[in-house]
Amino acid sequence: MAAKIEAKKVSKRFGAHVALAHFDVEIAPGEIFGLIGPNGAGKTTFLRILTGYWLPTEGDVYVDGDSVVEQRERVQAKLGYACEQPKLYMDHGVETFLRLMGQLRGLGGGDLSLAVERSIERFELQEVARRRIGVLSKGFQQRVSLAQALLHDPPLVVVDEPTVGLDPRQQLELRRILQGLGGSHTLLLCTHQLREAEACCDRVALLDRGKLLRTFSADELESAGSLEDLFLEQTQGRSDT
Repeated sequence: MAAKIEAKKVSKRFGAHVALAHFDVEIAPGEIFGLIGPNGAGKTTFLRILTGYWLPTEGDVYVDGDSVVEQRERVQAKLGYACEQPKLYMDHGVETFLRLMGQLRGLGGGDLSLAVERSIERFELQEVARRRIGVLSKGFQQRVSLAQALLHDPPLVVVDEPTVGLDPRQQLELRRILQGLGGSHTLLLCTHQLREAEACCDRVALLDRGKLLRTFSADELESAGSLEDLFLEQTQGRSDT
């Protein structure tokens, strides 16, 4: 069920500015893969290309062999996306919102009811299922955002900065949920939280100024001591050239 991702020589330019340069990566089915880097590193640019929001200037991304450039709708049908600022209807109840999102993804009848029930249980939303989204804490709103992304059981889940603004307990709870997605789904996690990437990911790619500096496996992270040390080692002293 989980998807394989292949990015081949992906570049994105805006005039003279290069947001992403010849980005190559292969992500195995079921892998939890992290994207880290300073602001302006190219992380969000890659997410927007992968999800079909932007087209690359050069190169292509393939999800189970389907091209983002030539088969964008097929790729989008295979993914669920939870963005940094959740796009939620604040006047809707949680269950009502999830049913609407399911219908927009083509679910109906018993399949829709089962999908909503499964998402509410998976993200532990039972106590707030009938409450209005606008009155929920940011932690619960992030869970609702993840729940809608998983409603149609997509092989690929893309998550951008899921724990921004959450308190430490909420961060730990959300990380536990993300860790549980590996194996059955391919998870692409974009985060500024180095400890989050270290805790959740099987591999981590470090980007800076639109370029891939290095990819670290979980074993490499463990032997190096900490991702923070590796991050500083790779990014300190880099010039714009």
